[in-house]
Amino acid sequence: MKLFIGLVFCSLVLGVSSENWFSFMGEAAQGAWDMLRAYSDMREANYIGADKYFHARGNYDAAQRGPGGVWAAEKLSNLRENSQRVTGHGEEDSKADQFANEWGRSGKDPNHFRPDGLPDEY
Repeated sequence: MKLFIGLVFCSLVLGVSSENWFSFMGEAAQGAWDMLRAYSDMREANYIGADKYFHARGNYDAAQRGPGGVWAAEKLSNLRENSQRVTGHGEEDSKADQFANEWGRSGKDPNHFRPDGLPDEY
């Protein structure tokens, strides 16, 4: 609910037209789906050393949707990393994940993180 209120507030402050608002929301929904697909693929692949690749790929795919996709990727990535800190995962690993997240969101090739031997379907 806070997220929705934040979106509405930002759109009012920035003067976003309803057309742009719907476009942004569509991009955000598609970007969230891209992130979910990358997470699902990571779980399915169950490949040691591939998590950074899937982080970068999910963020890259979401960012290709537009500003809404970038926004969704950033929020979901931060949510995931913050929840891992609470559960006791290492801070160093979290920083590496965030580096991969930012790499993908910036439009850089996620294959930079692709481990050798990861099946081509991913």
